[in-house]
Amino acid sequence: MAPTLALVGATGAVGSVMIELMNERPSWPWGEVRLIASARSAGRKLTVRGEELTVLALAPEVFDGVDIAMFDVPDEISAEWAPIAAERGAVVVDNSGAFRMDDEVPLVVPECNLDKVAERPRGIIANPNCTTLSMMASLGALHREFGLRELVVASYQAVSGAGAAGIDRLYAELAAVVGKGVGVRAGDVREAVEAAGLSFSDSPFPAPLALNVVPAAGSYKGDGWFSEELKVRNESRKILGIPDLKVSATCVRVPVVTTHSLAVHATFAREVTVDQARAVFSAQPSVVVVDDPAKGVFPTPADVVGADPTYVGRIRQALDFPNTLDFFVCGDNLRKGAALNTYEIAEALAAES
Repeated sequence: MAPTLALVGATGAVGSVMIELMNERPSWPWGEVRLIASARSAGRKLTVRGEELTVLALAPEVFDGVDIAMFDVPDEISAEWAPIAAERGAVVVDNSGAFRMDDEVPLVVPECNLDKVAERPRGIIANPNCTTLSMMASLGALHREFGLRELVVASYQAVSGAGAAGIDRLYAELAAVVGKGVGVRAGDVREAVEAAGLSFSDSPFPAPLALNVVPAAGSYKGDGWFSEELKVRNESRKILGIPDLKVSATCVRVPVVTTHSLAVHATFAREVTVDQARAVFSAQPSVVVVDDPAKGVFPTPADVVGADPTYVGRIRQALDFPNTLDFFVCGDNLRKGAALNTYEIAEALAAES
């Protein structure tokens, strides 16, 4: 009998992308599909594979008979409800940060460590943060060949990583500054934004994002570090199985709607050439190499948004660091960075049943 699939958070930003993916996938391993959301969204009608489904309110009984439950909800909702779903017999694939660093919950990227899905004593599998995930297919492939030892990353993160509020804020700020001749004097962007009635007290970002970049992503965790930077460090170590991996990250929010970018500086145990790295990348089904900088050819968020693979370019040998490569990665943070990775884990679980 085909497994029953539940999608919790079906009406949210990532949930909507998940439904798009489900409608696009060439294979369909599922029997029944249940769409679940908060009580205020219950009763809505959404179409999956040509069938109109009614969104159910989140409650313990909706998980009865569910084999696999994908969660695309805030951390606090997952922390409460994922164990309930697991207790009712579902294997939970959770896209929040609630369980990523739990020792009894595998943190899975199918291209890197799909074997870990079997190690789930709590009945929960975690999906990584979208920033970490954007570089994992490429970095994991290099690690298998050359042995990763040190990692320095600068991320350029889209506003959709802060949810719908981040997208709305960017559009509102752009409307406030376009045609105003600002960006030529310190403080004039902020003044234009505030003159449009936009307060920074309720903004997802601590500074203007229009015509600007903000070197802060996530919440402040002390000692100069923000949560997104610590996630990159901790999650990279867990996914790649290198508990002592040396990692340093600086995460920056940029005025891009969707698709995260990362400048990666990676040092390996063995010598690696650019040609070797390009061959390794090209052999990965979910990595696309776009790399002819002399002709202005390299990945950018505007060219990658909406795509499933991650795109890699600017591949080069570090001039002053042995066994070290520098490269640039772009990945749609709502698709591969969230929805697709979660769904690929669910597909792998369906193949087990």
